[in-house]
Amino acid sequence: MPEQRGVRLAAYVVAALGCAWSADASAQAAKGAKGTPPAKQEASAVTGGAEPTLVGQFGTWGAYVASPGGKKVCFALAKPSSMKTDPPNRPRDPAYAFISTRPAEKVNNEVSIMIGYPLKPGSEGTLEVAGNRYAMYTQGDGLWIKNAAEEDKMVDALRKGSDVTIKGVSSRGTETTDTYSLKGLAQALDRLGQDCKR
Repeated sequence: MPEQRGVRLAAYVVAALGCAWSADASAQAAKGAKGTPPAKQEASAVTGGAEPTLVGQFGTWGAYVASPGGKKVCFALAKPSSMKTDPPNRPRDPAYAFISTRPAEKVNNEVSIMIGYPLKPGSEGTLEVAGNRYAMYTQGDGLWIKNAAEEDKMVDALRKGSDVTIKGVSSRGTETTDTYSLKGLAQALDRLGQDCKR
């Protein structure tokens, strides 16, 4: 189960990045710049040719919809507002917070975090929001809530909070602390709740 979640997460995030880079490329083209982001082609391949569509930007959160294989997928995606490592300045891929809904799989508001490098196998991370702390299990470079029964409560706290802090330890022992602004998340999830009805 964790491996399947990790694969889906990576696929949807790459797809979202392709969409975001596509939007950046369109903006550059309007200014006379040339070039197609390579991630756009990769995103299309990952989602079986079904490119995600940005249906709204709400604060720091983008709301996306895609239909890989004819099955609708909706997700909210944001980058950290602050990224820290100890030791400092460790190189890593981009980090993202990601909340997905997949009606065909009866998955609603699944929270996933991509840290940007492999996490220590068997370790736990944490998600802290509005004074609450949630244990997160690790798989590759991703984090998911350990106790799935708490996920609705966590999403409710994320909707109401001002920021969230994610902590994890890399496979090389680097301690990571990322902070995300939650501005716009509630609106993004509300929009996806309308767009992702069966």
